[in-house]
Amino acid sequence: MDYNASFHISATGMTVEKMRLDVSAANLANIHTTAAPGTPLYQPLRVISRENPLSFSEQVGALDTIDGGGAQVVAVEPMNVPPTLVYEPGHPDADAKGFVSYPGINNTSEMMNMMSALRAYEANVVAMNAAKTMAQRTLEIGGQS
Repeated sequence: MDYNASFHISATGMTVEKMRLDVSAANLANIHTTAAPGTPLYQPLRVISRENPLSFSEQVGALDTIDGGGAQVVAVEPMNVPPTLVYEPGHPDADAKGFVSYPGINNTSEMMNMMSALRAYEANVVAMNAAKTMAQRTLEIGGQS
């Protein structure tokens, strides 16, 4: 039996979820950053991921095992959200009307995204550990004969 496919699928899932966690952390770290008027403001980021599909011939050849599959990060791209304007006339980055632009980051959605990524990462770890346990048990059975 080949357990490499199970390990590969779980590993690619953990890679995607780690990237989601990193991006959410970067967004939260920049939630209160400002920029002087006329300079670019931090744009919140998001991770675009897709399954890593098997071709038809790979699917037919993999009826008893799954080779490949898993997930992949396609891109990390900026979200097109408007900045949050806060009236702070004494701030050094305030515009002529006294408003300061902050990145349009939603704290609640970023925290929910982090929790979701953490749970999905943990699920992939559990799946990888289950495959490892199955492989060890198979070796134990094979060693007793």
